[in-house]
Amino acid sequence: MAELMILLPLVMAALALAFPPGRGRPWRPWLFPVLGSLHLALALCALAGVGPGSAFGWFALDPPGRLVLLQVSVLYLFCSFYVVGYLKTRMESPNRIFCACLLAFLGVMDLVIWSQHLGVMWVAIEGTTLLTAPLIYFKRTRESIEATWKYLLVGSVGIAMALLGTFFLAYSMIHVGLDAPLTVAGLKAVAPPLSRPWVQAAFVLLLVGYGTKMGLAPMHTWKPDAYGEASGVVGAMLAGGVTSCAFLALLRVTHICQAAGQGVFTARLLLFLGLFSMAVAAVFMAAQRDFKRLLAYSSVEHMGILALGLGLGNTALFGTMLHVITNGLTKGVLFLSAGNIHRAFGSKSTDQVRGALRRVPVSAALFFLGFLAITGSPPFGPFVSEFAILRGAFGAGQFAVGGAFLVLLLVVFVGMSRTVLRAVQGRAPAMSAMSALSPTDAAGAVSGQQAPRYREGLLTIGPPLMLMLLVLLLGLYIPAPLAELVQDAARYLEVRP
Repeated sequence: MAELMILLPLVMAALALAFPPGRGRPWRPWLFPVLGSLHLALALCALAGVGPGSAFGWFALDPPGRLVLLQVSVLYLFCSFYVVGYLKTRMESPNRIFCACLLAFLGVMDLVIWSQHLGVMWVAIEGTTLLTAPLIYFKRTRESIEATWKYLLVGSVGIAMALLGTFFLAYSMIHVGLDAPLTVAGLKAVAPPLSRPWVQAAFVLLLVGYGTKMGLAPMHTWKPDAYGEASGVVGAMLAGGVTSCAFLALLRVTHICQAAGQGVFTARLLLFLGLFSMAVAAVFMAAQRDFKRLLAYSSVEHMGILALGLGLGNTALFGTMLHVITNGLTKGVLFLSAGNIHRAFGSKSTDQVRGALRRVPVSAALFFLGFLAITGSPPFGPFVSEFAILRGAFGAGQFAVGGAFLVLLLVVFVGMSRTVLRAVQGRAPAMSAMSALSPTDAAGAVSGQQAPRYREGLLTIGPPLMLMLLVLLLGLYIPAPLAELVQDAARYLEVRP
């Protein structure tokens, strides 16, 4: 099953590349809904234990991987329909490379999820970086090329640190004369006698490396530019897909280090980086006018929440694993609806974006509801997961951490509300229809053609609407199969005395 799920997106990507750039433009986007539907069906079969097993011992679904697989599959399915509507509004842009990279992107995320070998998992994480770089550059502007290079440079430094940390973890076995495969199960089996200094050094490097990919502060510097310049669908997959996969990688190496008796050491670092990320995000949200960069800092905040929950350990693990689902789906709502607002106004700044509820009412309403959800307001899913993490903090006796968590959530809510309310409320400013167009369309309008005004369509508002309904459902009721998946992941990660 692992091989099939990994290879299917790669085959679809090859199919997207098979025809010359111009000839496949109309039909190429429809590969996404086909792949998204097939992938979700395969994911459900894998979760149910139906289908062939992996031919290699390096591929298996551990309980946290099962949860991330479900979250990524659902998010990609809705994004796959959205991208069809998105590319219809950008018919002037070649979509061959964009489609191929976004199709193959699902395959490398699957490779991260299924990989139990730390080397293969590292290769897969690096693969997500290489495939998403062309997606960030899709608009081909000066700002997008700058964001792409920053993403590649910062990400490459981070992933190099993760590779060095993997080497250190391997050497921690050699140093004490042990020999075991570099897999999660293999390292856990020989974990207690591993060299303490080498394990600690390995964890620091791996935390910095995979934390860079997650966007934990202070390794988050690529995020505002990349999320700000990427299209809405790419931002959704970065914030809801790549970050979940990077967190899964960090979670696995943390689990190994805890099995080696370094639970206190890892917890202190995770708690510090979690609160620090939330604090940095809160500061930069306070006076943010660019609503897409605002979402980037929101992602920094929520990666901090995940790190905080993982650091708190046993009592907060259920909420942490649930937050992987609720955060990922809510980010889909926010980025897809923000993309619609951006195209309607031709700007990301609240200096120009006002009264979005009048111009694009459905997208603006979804953006506002997504803001309420992501800031932990009831009755949405993130409220349930964040409340479970807070209960875990107080249940573990971490009253200072719990208090700081609450204060930072309040500061983030206030800071984020200023930008969101300014964008969606009020009267939409008078603007030329040309300002909402791409440079190519604007040039055509100047030459005398009538510039069309952006209108919401079923394919661009349907996916974020369905995601919003799922986020609301998870706040009101967690289905029993999903609750079991979350509980299994939490039990798997528990450190038993």
